[in-house]
Amino acid sequence: MKKKILLQLDSDRLPSVFDAVTAHDAGIDALLARGGVTPDDVRNQIYGLLFTRGGKDLKNSAAFVGGSDVSAGEALFRAALGSCFGPFRVSLMLDSNGCNTTAAAAVAKIRGAMELAGNKVVVLAGTGPVGQRAAGLLAAEGANVVLTSRRLDRVEAACLAVEKRFGVTVAPAEVTSQEATRGVLDGAQAALCCGAAGIELIPEALWADNPALLVLADINAVPPVGVEGVEPGFDGQERHGKKLFGALGIGGLKMLVHRACLARLFERNDAVFDAEAIYAVAREIASA
Repeated sequence: MKKKILLQLDSDRLPSVFDAVTAHDAGIDALLARGGVTPDDVRNQIYGLLFTRGGKDLKNSAAFVGGSDVSAGEALFRAALGSCFGPFRVSLMLDSNGCNTTAAAAVAKIRGAMELAGNKVVVLAGTGPVGQRAAGLLAAEGANVVLTSRRLDRVEAACLAVEKRFGVTVAPAEVTSQEATRGVLDGAQAALCCGAAGIELIPEALWADNPALLVLADINAVPPVGVEGVEPGFDGQERHGKKLFGALGIGGLKMLVHRACLARLFERNDAVFDAEAIYAVAREIASA
């Protein structure tokens, strides 16, 4: 039987140890980790996978794009997709800085706790890669999504990027004070905090008595966390009548999804695991 070989294309100088360990835990036989990869490097790396095995054996080779720079990772991923042609294809996965698996896990957790279609969901400090992907996935589920930032121009640009990428409409909101936060949460059934580590976005006083809020989720584990009163290990615990998900609660699902997607790369030779495909796996695992 052919060995399962994963090519790890990392935009950082040193390939991610985190991604390498996860790959081994997912059951691959051999890892080819490449660091400092640029788009010009990708074609020959992918060709090395395509032309060494043929037919049904191609499913035993796959590529994973990682690194800390999501924009750089997206460029590598596009180059990898463009390097495949006709029957010469290998399965590919993009998860630079955990952007897709984290967003997918967060949305799957929220979806499992409430009905998304027709309800208002606020993604706070969500102009980064995780926030944009979460907003797109939530809107694709039928939620009325509001994306926030401290700068209106930045959040408007992010909303346009979400619309272009996911084909959905997301409303922008500038939030620069607690009163503005209170206002944007008015009538919202859920809130997801995607802010930088160590920045509190929602004081407990703003959400504890909010009659509409059903779910709060926070991807930040560094104190102070994004939602005051939500501990990192919370995984659906209830407080003040709301279901709460912390960074570690979300992260547990994220790791299951990451490993599952890596394993599924080797089920066929033409799978493409970007945000939507990864989210489908997250939904499946969360619902099991």
